Amino acid sequence: MPNKKNSPSSIGLLILGIIIIAANLRAPLTSVGPLVSLIRDDVHISNTLAGLLTTVPLLTFALLSPLVPKLGRKHGVELLILIALIFLTVGIGVRSLSGAVNLYIGTAILGFAIAICNVLLPSLIKRNFPHKIGSMTGIFAISMSLSGAVASGISVPLAADAGFKWQGSLGIWGILSFISILCWLPQMRNHTKQTTLTGQQQAGNDVNVWRSPLAWQVTLFMGTQSMIFYVLIAWLPEILQQQGIDLNQSGWYLSIMQLALLPFTFIVPVIAGRMSNQRSLVVITTILLLTGTLGMLYGSSNIILLWIIILGIGGGFAFSLSMMFFGLRTHNAHQAAELSGMAQSVGYLLAAIGPALIGYLHDATNSWNLPLFILLGASVLLFIVGIGAASNRFVGSKSSQRG
Repeated sequence: MPNKKNSPSSIGLLILGIIIIAANLRAPLTSVGPLVSLIRDDVHISNTLAGLLTTVPLLTFALLSPLVPKLGRKHGVELLILIALIFLTVGIGVRSLSGAVNLYIGTAILGFAIAICNVLLPSLIKRNFPHKIGSMTGIFAISMSLSGAVASGISVPLAADAGFKWQGSLGIWGILSFISILCWLPQMRNHTKQTTLTGQQQAGNDVNVWRSPLAWQVTLFMGTQSMIFYVLIAWLPEILQQQGIDLNQSGWYLSIMQLALLPFTFIVPVIAGRMSNQRSLVVITTILLLTGTLGMLYGSSNIILLWIIILGIGGGFAFSLSMMFFGLRTHNAHQAAELSGMAQSVGYLLAAIGPALIGYLHDATNSWNLPLFILLGASVLLFIVGIGAASNRFVGSKSSQRG
């Protein structure tokens, strides 16, 4: 009898589910940045506390990510993702209620939900599409980035022009998360728990990623690129407003930054998957991020949009490479989940420092120059760890060569 799990319709439904879920992993976060000033003035919080709106989800990523691979094996990947989507919808709803307490509680809930999907989806791609990791990672990344870009662009118009206020502008993303629940329900037919392993699988699963230098390089690459991205998501509109760009336009500039990375979030994984190592892509990433940041610091304000686009392209390279490393540097789906959990735990813990630290530094100096210098340093660190993460090896392999 034909295997229904591998039938074209089943594969199509799985790809659709991955696309819709990926669309939920950034929009609830990127919709906050353009609204920071409105939220801050309404609930009467400082820039440092406002920065926590981006930091709280990152902290939840850090706390939960190491546990997710074990939970996935115990309860099944499909079921755990469904539960996460339900909590995501609840978290978006709670965050949209008035009051600072609901704002942070809802943000924490949706952060836990996104953390589960962040860890499990790369593993799911490794398991179900082992020979198409590059293209499927590209599809996953472009869906995530496109929704994030749209969310940044329409947040202020929804809040101000459409009269939704910041609560409604953030809450509208609950509709998308509810749709994702419906799209994922067919995967419950494939719900299985990993209870037994073959001898070969068990041998590959015995690797302790926490003791692997390569895994730590992947982790630091993930964390550094995440810190850069979430700092820009949280504060780019404020940086632009200090340079004379109004609130509405600054939100669209943030959206343009994310739109600029879209083609590269698909192209880079495909190219990376065909290369023996990805060091040249790491070099290009670093040059782009350094150029964009230096342009923001010293370049002409008349072409500030150019610097923003360059930053966006650099961010697209960095994010795509970090997602690809989970599959390229591991033998199997279990290792991919373990590496993803480690990288997103430690990585997002590092990233969580970014928005709050940048907000504090701005409050202390009343300038965005020092924060931008921090981003320059982060770009150099990204290069140093990226060269190692891009090497042609597997986590746990004694040989320097893959295979």
